[in-house]
Amino acid sequence: MGNAITAFFWLFLSSQIPPDQYGELFYFIGIVATASAFVLFGNQNTLIVYVSKKIQIESTLYFISLMLGVVASFIIMILFYRVDTIFLLFGYIINTLAIGQLLGNKSFSLYSKYMLLQKGLTLSLGILFFIIFGSEGILYALALSYIFFIIVIFRKFRDTKINFKLLKNRSTFIVNNYAIDILTKINAHLNKFIIVPLLGFTVLGNFSLSLQIVNIGMIFTMIVFKYTISHDAQGQENKKLKKLAVIISIIIALFGMFIAPYVIPIFFPQYIEAIDAIRIISFSLIPMTITSTYSSKLLGREKNKRIVLSKIVSIATFIISILILGPFYGIIGLAFSYLLATIAESSSLIIKFEKLHSNKSS
Repeated sequence: MGNAITAFFWLFLSSQIPPDQYGELFYFIGIVATASAFVLFGNQNTLIVYVSKKIQIESTLYFISLMLGVVASFIIMILFYRVDTIFLLFGYIINTLAIGQLLGNKSFSLYSKYMLLQKGLTLSLGILFFIIFGSEGILYALALSYIFFIIVIFRKFRDTKINFKLLKNRSTFIVNNYAIDILTKINAHLNKFIIVPLLGFTVLGNFSLSLQIVNIGMIFTMIVFKYTISHDAQGQENKKLKKLAVIISIIIALFGMFIAPYVIPIFFPQYIEAIDAIRIISFSLIPMTITSTYSSKLLGREKNKRIVLSKIVSIATFIISILILGPFYGIIGLAFSYLLATIAESSSLIIKFEKLHSNKSS
């Protein structure tokens, strides 16, 4: 429900502003999201695994991440001189830390309440700030939507002490997860920094709308991932649920392929160029879902080095494909590049996981 609310907001916004403004918004969101990856030393998956194992490392990881956030805010201000991006950066930080805490404790009910509140604020504040300030107010609204997560962070700081000794025997897993998060964010947002100088904000706007459609299609998969990772960490694998996620991703991909040509012209007439891209990019839901199921297994076993390698494969595939296909085929080339990158990532992960599994069996 929360993700559906957010998706509605971004789709509503795309119907109100032209592709170039939409693309510019996602350009700066990409900058903040990439910066947050370098800041969040205690990222969400690390917290989920250790909290579920009752290792009280949260306050230590919170402290490191927040201090890195202060450093990053000065760098962003010097480079871009935009206060809204700094507010959004700290919104991302407290959101990620708090969610890791809640999911690690399997506080799914409380997590749902916080998430629905945050998504509701995204919609209400986003529309309000857009009406009052125009598109310039959107990032401020997004930043304010995360404010209630401060409660979760404050309570953990109050209840547990900062203890750097807890990092000593867990540094490999933490650093690998840190690298995974950085590579994931680079994979998700680096394209924006390549597309803008190569093809402009308008193409980025159309491509960003296509990715929003993918994000909607990934809602069920991400719910499954957030549920299974804490269980995988305790050796409780749910194979039926993961298989169901793959089946649903296939159905949604086919739905996107055939429905996009009819829906986009009606609701988003300024984004006609995105139609073919959406039809192509919808099929990336299948390899992305497969990747999430294997990632959950590996993270649960603290075997995340293979995930790092798969992210590198995905980034390399995406960048090379964009540089080759983008200049000649525009947004269609970008869509194929994205699809190829997701296939490369899932294939790499499957091969490495099955090899590990076969070695253990033998």
